[in-house]
Amino acid sequence: MLRVDRRITKNFDWITLSIVIVIALIGIMTIYSATRPPIEGEHSRFYLRQTLWLIIGIIALFLIVSFDYVWLSRFSLYIYIFGIILLIAVFFLGKAGMGAKRWLSFGPLSFQPSEFFKLAYIIMLAQQLSIINGTITTISLLRLFLLTVLFPFALLIKEPDLGTSLIILAIFVSLILVKGLHKKVVTLLVIISLVSLPFIGTILWEGLKDYQKSRLVAFIEPQIDPTGIGYHITQSKITVGSGKFIGKGYLKGTQGPFRFLPEKHTDFIFAVFAEEWGFIGSIILLLLYLFLILRALDTARKAKDEFGRLLALGITFMFSIYFFVNVGMTLGIMPVVGIPLPFMSYGGTALLSNLFAIGILINIRTRRFYLF
Repeated sequence: MLRVDRRITKNFDWITLSIVIVIALIGIMTIYSATRPPIEGEHSRFYLRQTLWLIIGIIALFLIVSFDYVWLSRFSLYIYIFGIILLIAVFFLGKAGMGAKRWLSFGPLSFQPSEFFKLAYIIMLAQQLSIINGTITTISLLRLFLLTVLFPFALLIKEPDLGTSLIILAIFVSLILVKGLHKKVVTLLVIISLVSLPFIGTILWEGLKDYQKSRLVAFIEPQIDPTGIGYHITQSKITVGSGKFIGKGYLKGTQGPFRFLPEKHTDFIFAVFAEEWGFIGSIILLLLYLFLILRALDTARKAKDEFGRLLALGITFMFSIYFFVNVGMTLGIMPVVGIPLPFMSYGGTALLSNLFAIGILINIRTRRFYLF
C-alpha cells in the first residue's frame, strides 16, 4: 500500500493543479476589485467566501485523486440517478430567482444541482460509450440519447437553465463524434437535421422565457435598446475596451465598483479583469486557459483505458465550452446565456464542481500507468 502511495505522489499532475490555482487566485483578486465600494465603506465578503470554497475544493480534489477513477465507471448509473433526483428536487424544494428555479437550500448553504449534474452526466455518458465496440450504430445512438440526454435536457429547459442544457447537448455531440459514428448514422442525422431544424427552432423560441428572448435579440442587435435589453453587452464591451493595451491597473477599474456593469463578479468577471489588466493581461489569462485545455487533451491521450479517455475528453469539452462562451458573450460575439468563467467567476457550487472535475483529470493522468 505504501508503494502505491509513493507512485501516486510521483505521478501526480502538479502542473494542472498549479494552473488552476493560479487562475482561481486571479479570480479572487478580480472579485475583490469588482465588488469593492466606489467610496470608503464596508467591502463585500464575496472574495472571502470564494477563498473558503477554493480551500474546500482543493481538499476535495486530493480526496478524489486518492481512489482509482475506475470506480466512477462502476457507480456511474447511481451517480447519474442521484444527479437526476437533485434536478427534480429543484422543482419542489428549490428557490426561485430572476425568473428561474435553480437552487436548493439546506440551512445557510445553497447550491445549484445543475453544476454537479454536468459532471455526473459526463461520467455516465463516458461509461456508456466505453462499452460500445466499434462505431455507434443507429440503435446505440437512439438508446444513448434517450438514456442520457432527453430527460435531463427537458428538466433543465423547464427550470429554465438554457446554458447548462445546451452544454450537455454539446458534450453529447462532441463525445459521440470522438467515439465514431457509422456512415449510415451520419447520413441519417444530416437528413433529419436539415428537415427538422426550422421546426425545432420555432419550438425552442416559443419555449423561451421573455428574458431569454431579449438576450438573443440583444446579441443580434445590441443597439436596438442600449439601455434596456442590450445593456449587458454594451457595458461589457465598453469595460473591455477601456482597458486598452496595458489596462488601468489593479483596483483602478471603474465599471465594476460604480455598478455600470451588471453581474460584474460572476458572468462578466472577464470584462473587469480586462479593464484593469488590458490586452496584455487578457492574453496571459487566455494562454493559461489554453494551456489547461491542452494539458487536459494530453491527459485524455495518455489515459490507460477507453473510459478514462472519454471521461477526460468530456471534462475538457465542458471547460472549453464554458471558456469560449463566457469570453465570447463578454466580447459581444456570443449571446448572454449565464455561463460563468471556470475558476474565476464567483460561485461556490461552480468552483467546487469544477475542482471535482480537475481532480478526476489529475486522477486519470496519475493512473495512466497501472499501479499495483
